[in-house]
Amino acid sequence: MARIRSRVAQVVAVSPQPGGTECLEVQVEGESGRAINYPDLTGPAQVGDQVLLNTTAAHLGLGTGGYHFVMANLTRPETDLDGPGHIMKLRYTPWQVKVLAAEEPDSPHHEALQEVQSLEGMPVVVGTVHSQLPAIAAGVRSQSPDARIVYVMTDGGALPASFSQLAAELHAKGLIAATVTCGHAFGGDYEAVNIHSGVLIARHVARADVAICCMGPGGVGTATPYGCTALEAVEVIAAAFWLDGDVILALRMSFADRRPRHYRVSEHSLMVLRCCQDLPGFAVPELPPELAQAIAADLAAFCVQDGQEEDSQQRAYPVLDAEPALDLLTALGIRPTTMGRSVEEDRAFFLAAGAAGILAAQQLEALGADE
Repeated sequence: MARIRSRVAQVVAVSPQPGGTECLEVQVEGESGRAINYPDLTGPAQVGDQVLLNTTAAHLGLGTGGYHFVMANLTRPETDLDGPGHIMKLRYTPWQVKVLAAEEPDSPHHEALQEVQSLEGMPVVVGTVHSQLPAIAAGVRSQSPDARIVYVMTDGGALPASFSQLAAELHAKGLIAATVTCGHAFGGDYEAVNIHSGVLIARHVARADVAICCMGPGGVGTATPYGCTALEAVEVIAAAFWLDGDVILALRMSFADRRPRHYRVSEHSLMVLRCCQDLPGFAVPELPPELAQAIAADLAAFCVQDGQEEDSQQRAYPVLDAEPALDLLTALGIRPTTMGRSVEEDRAFFLAAGAAGILAAQQLEALGADE
């Protein structure tokens, strides 16, 4: 039984995108459509080319923005390898791609990565959804203007880093210094075999002061407790703890998302906390009293606010003014969205991510003072 819906289309227009992808206007099944082409996989497209499209997600109405994806260029099907490396990502699929992993023997970083085994207390902020990335980075930078921030992209969402125009914008505007793509994610400034080496590469190769770890755009949820890609954060947190990182979970919260599992503190964040052997640090943004009380109630099983009595199974969390993070995004002209909602429409979501970045900046300052 076929599990991919494919159709042949003709390219009408080609628009290069900031991340390195190509957005194509195509004629498919007698209608106009949009398709994403990854030149690293299928070569660059030209007007008039015949291309084979994967139309599955768009046909099902899934959250890909109505895009098809180019599987092959039928007009010019042959491509050639370029550059060093022997590590395959998307292994054993028709689209397996060769990369130079920072860890492999041919890499100039191989020798250094044989020796390092610690993050040396570096703050590691772990997110559960890609749209947290800009506010986390802005939170760090609003408090620590010179901090070098590296984005460690996991393979829980989109696999090509070039699909994230958001990450490309943050890089272009100086909020993130580099991207490390882990697992089967590919196309970052540095390639990593797994999350453990990914965060080590961020620290010791990309010279990060702070690492932000989260998936690329997209992700899966099933409305079951464990059936979501957000739970990859548990493995990321465990890896960062093991490697002596100072770990922070960016809480996902919203008072605009009317889905019960994501209203107030998201079920995904709460499940991550339930599954962690060691609780990461986290912060809550300053909110109006009635909203703050709702958030405190959701988190009561795991923690208490600073100054309150806690037992051995709880930890205190700070309540931080996260407005500087959003102010910085505005100043830089960055207008992120989450599930189609702007900062103005879902302020608590972005304030929570900003609070995680501000907490990381505070920990970075404390780390510098200790040294």
